[in-house]
Amino acid sequence: MLRQAAARTLSGLFRRRPRTPSAGLAPAVRAAPPHVPPSAAPGRAHDYQGSVALAYAPRHDGEPDPGEVVWTWVPYEEDASQGKDRPVVVMGRATAGHPAELAVLMLSSKDHHVDERWLVLGSGGWDTEGRVSSVRLDRVLAVSPESVRREGAALERDRFDQVATALRALHGWA
Repeated sequence: MLRQAAARTLSGLFRRRPRTPSAGLAPAVRAAPPHVPPSAAPGRAHDYQGSVALAYAPRHDGEPDPGEVVWTWVPYEEDASQGKDRPVVVMGRATAGHPAELAVLMLSSKDHHVDERWLVLGSGGWDTEGRVSSVRLDRVLAVSPESVRREGAALERDRFDQVATALRALHGWA
């Protein structure tokens, strides 16, 4: 009887979760059950140490490609068990760890023009409000392609090259 009550409670938790319409976007990946810390859930973005095979190869095919801005869940630095869905720019493939992982950098629409860790990109199709975005250079993340939930837009080649040049200089990549 206790098991049945617990099962009803757990199933009620999942049924009550609000669903948000995604206006033509791919459906979001279902969140991990409450007893699994988000940072330990498979497919979440995680901090990455190592070099990146930088490449510019956006293709409008629904798959995340280097040079594209896509969305994924990113953990907070202060507490990796928490985070939020945010835009990231795909810079290439992670060369250490799991070979299929994408190396990504998070974007922000907050004003970071005086912070050396951030490079101002300007506005683009990834932000429907047309806000100026910045990309964080000192925190490289790795994420599996299956964890990317929506395609945002592609950076122009010159903006991608600007980010790649800054990354190479900061991290000492060839």
